[in-house]
Amino acid sequence: MAKQASLMFYYVFTIFIITTSVLCGASTEEKKVHIVYMGSLPKGQYSPLSRHRSMLRQTVQLDSSVETSYIRSYTRSFNGFVAKLTDSEKQRLSNMEGVISVFPRKTLQLQTTRSWDFIGLQESATRNAQAESDIIIGVLDTGISPESESFNDKGFGPPPSKWKGVCEGGLNFTCNNKIIGARYYGGSRPNSTQSARDGDDGHGSHTASIAAGNRVNNVSFFGLAQGTARGGVPSARIATYRICQPDGCTNEDILAAFDDAIADGVDIISISVGGVEATDFFEDTIAIGAFHAMQKGIVTSHSAGNRGPSYGSTASVAPWLISVAASHTDRLFIDKVVLGDGRTLVGKSINSFASPATRFPLLHGKEVSSQCSENNSMYCNEGCLDKKLVKGKYVLCKSNSGDFEAFAAGALGAIVRNEPYMDYSDVVALPAVLLSAKEHDLVLSYVNSTKNPQASILKSETIKDAEAPTIASFSSRGPNFVTPDIIKPDLSAPGVEILAAYSPLDTISFTFDDPRRVHYTLLSGTSMACPHVSAAAAYVKTFHPDWSPSAIKSALMTTALPMSDAKSLGGEFAYGSGQINPVAAVRPGLVYEALKEDYIIMLCNIGYDAKKLQVLSGDTNTTCPKLPVTASPKDLNYPSMAAEVFPAKPFNVTFHRTVTNVGLATSSYKAKIVTNSKVNIKVEPEVLTFKSLNEKKSFVVSVSGSGLPVKSRLSASLVWSDGTYSVRSPIVLHTQSVRA
Repeated sequence: MAKQASLMFYYVFTIFIITTSVLCGASTEEKKVHIVYMGSLPKGQYSPLSRHRSMLRQTVQLDSSVETSYIRSYTRSFNGFVAKLTDSEKQRLSNMEGVISVFPRKTLQLQTTRSWDFIGLQESATRNAQAESDIIIGVLDTGISPESESFNDKGFGPPPSKWKGVCEGGLNFTCNNKIIGARYYGGSRPNSTQSARDGDDGHGSHTASIAAGNRVNNVSFFGLAQGTARGGVPSARIATYRICQPDGCTNEDILAAFDDAIADGVDIISISVGGVEATDFFEDTIAIGAFHAMQKGIVTSHSAGNRGPSYGSTASVAPWLISVAASHTDRLFIDKVVLGDGRTLVGKSINSFASPATRFPLLHGKEVSSQCSENNSMYCNEGCLDKKLVKGKYVLCKSNSGDFEAFAAGALGAIVRNEPYMDYSDVVALPAVLLSAKEHDLVLSYVNSTKNPQASILKSETIKDAEAPTIASFSSRGPNFVTPDIIKPDLSAPGVEILAAYSPLDTISFTFDDPRRVHYTLLSGTSMACPHVSAAAAYVKTFHPDWSPSAIKSALMTTALPMSDAKSLGGEFAYGSGQINPVAAVRPGLVYEALKEDYIIMLCNIGYDAKKLQVLSGDTNTTCPKLPVTASPKDLNYPSMAAEVFPAKPFNVTFHRTVTNVGLATSSYKAKIVTNSKVNIKVEPEVLTFKSLNEKKSFVVSVSGSGLPVKSRLSASLVWSDGTYSVRSPIVLHTQSVRA
């Protein structure tokens, strides 16, 4: 069931549907979903599931059944269950011994599928409305659906006077005062589309609406996540640059789009496209485009990639752009299968199909194959399932893509194995659930030991994820193999199961034969995380329009919420400085600023010669200064600090940094080191005293130790605080062998 999107598109589609009431049997009473609360779990021998089902058998009307009424149980921390009940059934349950209360389920108002509220940028947050309306976000993606409510221009005035772009959207495309510019690339390639419309993908509409979609009331996905959808900066303008055609996104088109976007006058560039692996900065068109954008004061936000959790899997490594990892929010999507013996197993999928009133036959893949070997059949490999044998039946498959074959063969549903493990739910084109290896084995044992095995695959539901935020398994990790002394990715942002605008012309699953179409859907990937940071950067810029891209980036990084190394494989190589906190980033206290000249020196440090750098910078006076032998990219004035050291050898590493005061004019910051590592970390000076705004102060961080083991990483952090502001920078030392 694992569906990997093209490496050029950092996203995984996910969709989920739920109902709140049904009419059962011949009864004239309407059934509604209710929660039956029964307090704490009793001690001793007690089976909550048996008790709950027994109560329902005593309660439901004759023309109903326990299976059609029962939805789920609460059995771990407290006692209760959820069921579809008529008013009279509700009353009977309310009067039963042990029942504290019975009350209807309500749909809570979730704004933009939860993500913006989850990271603190609520709709009520302080905003500079006029400045936000002057912000232009250039979205380099698959295009956009201009008819979406997320992009109408009601209440918008004419484009900002700084806008120099055009509306060249091609066929069937019209701009407005929200989508103020449109271009498309690659139109001469075979099977290309002569339009900026993302009619057969939806990815571009989704990313654009996450960043700057309008406030749209009563949005849901078939009733899921009902509420108000909005982008992070809903008053901002959008310029769309379609860089991808059906055959992919070429680097030439990407660079052309950067070229146009910079000249058109965008403030932020959001690009959720990337390569397979990190390459030389100047063989990387995104790094090239972003460098020139930086020179013009434009922030570039870029998705880290979907090739995690392997070390060194991120291809977004240029220090002058923001590399974004994908994290989970606190809402988790699950699905359940009920076996014929009454056991309920919990797995993953976004299954929008109605829970069946009865169970259906469940057969192993090898039992419904007539032309493949037993091994291929048990995996439900391509072409193995017999259409006549699977009709009206669920199929048990060992392959995680077995649901594709089950759908193609016309099966009623599929139960597949979650290997390799996915920590997110994916959309399915038929009733299907992805189970852990352990629970998949339980189903296999049940099928092998039962004469007529049956099952019911229920509709998906959501539960609260108390562990969030954690980094998604698919999110690409560092270290940065081009410049290992710079931590990548830089930040994390919500990127799992995000509700946003979509193209109604595209399928909502990875199966094009799926006939369902929607205007809003749930997608996952670092593609979805990237526009969250794009919007956060735009939000900061509305308060500080004169700040450089590096100052805005620094503000986002040093105010990010720390994340847990124990919960996210790779630590800082997974989440960078942590989860974005846009509201705090408006007032960071201090910023680490790096300008073009600083990046030039860094490039000199890694071996670029002056002549090439003169061409790069457009300045014939550019030279590489005489540098000490120890000079390296770690000396770039970056908001995080990292160094690669030899394993099992003593080390003494220094980081030189300069901060600019953007907090209180008169202030004094004290340094604090936070670490669990047995190394010596010193900061000199330990106190920075400022007498005015924009004053700069320099300091040195020294890290020494007896040596790090092979394949190891040392983590710490430096926090500057004046009692009002806290400015945090991660410190990471890692061995060369961590790449292995």
